[in-house]
Amino acid sequence: MRPVPPIEPFLLRHRELERQMADPAFYADRKRSAELARERRHLEELLAAHRRWENLRRVEEEARSLCESPGTDGELRALARGELAAMESDRELAQLRLLECMLPEDPDDSRNTILEIRAGTGGDEAALFAGDLWRMYARFGELRGWSAEVLGSHPAPYGGFREIAFALSGENVFRLLRYESGVHRVQRIPETEASGRIHTSTATVAVLPEAAEVEVQIAPEELEITVCKASGPGGQGVNTTDSAVQILHRPTGMIVFCADERSQQKNRNKALKVLRARLLEHRQREEQEKYASTRRRQIGSGDRSERIRTYNFPQSRLTDHRIGLTLHNLPQIMEGNLEPVLEALRRADLDVRIASLRPPD
Repeated sequence: MRPVPPIEPFLLRHRELERQMADPAFYADRKRSAELARERRHLEELLAAHRRWENLRRVEEEARSLCESPGTDGELRALARGELAAMESDRELAQLRLLECMLPEDPDDSRNTILEIRAGTGGDEAALFAGDLWRMYARFGELRGWSAEVLGSHPAPYGGFREIAFALSGENVFRLLRYESGVHRVQRIPETEASGRIHTSTATVAVLPEAAEVEVQIAPEELEITVCKASGPGGQGVNTTDSAVQILHRPTGMIVFCADERSQQKNRNKALKVLRARLLEHRQREEQEKYASTRRRQIGSGDRSERIRTYNFPQSRLTDHRIGLTLHNLPQIMEGNLEPVLEALRRADLDVRIASLRPPD
């Protein structure tokens, strides 16, 4: 494992923040004070992780010294060796946690998140798979206590979705789901396939950190808003009012359509939420492209055109192509048990980021 960088720069930064926050004028700028308060909390977590790592390291050294001392009797030496093995494991985990804390915080980690799932190649089967992915993510969020809100959808005639956008709200949503952007491939026998042949279909997933209105300013003249009657399977009022909303963002050409609500205003608000998230992602991608050579991740670029994963139903197998991960519990994963997949992706990304870790200036 990579050596731990010196703790002193982090200590100095923590002291500087303590000094600034003691000044009453510090709280005049609410946004800035909130950012620095969050940084201080992160540094306090880092310092606590460093104390734990130092303590475990000291205890481990004492146990090793006891093992190596010629004056230690055999029974005590055997006991110390057994404890030493457990201490090494605890110390390695504590060191990993410390190194993770030393990494710069990503402000997007704590954001609520919008997921957009679109059927790709494969016709009706691709739409069914898009519906399966929606259910998988919604179930994962439910297991974690998150709330889900559908922002817009285009149901397919035989089930599933041509497209669905939904928001997940809760703790660390984007931090956990950020690696899901890309092309998801499914291999299975469709229910309509009489010959029993395995078909390959795809769906694309885009994971967008939700943008606050103050972060993404949209001028009214940049929008072209069209309303029309909602189409759907019927029901009282569904086709009798101009409730569906389509928003065109003229500078980028982005189009968002929402007809899930009977209220035109609710559809408009949902469409704007999706548009802001797309614009934030667009802005972030432009910034990242400037530093593509230094910021590229081994687990993939996050581009939704990149094939990231295969779901093979006949073999009950999931394969994530970015990190070479293969699991044989596909039914459980489709029921929302995504934790092993997401944790493996997080650890792979963490290894890359730790390798380039530098203390603060």
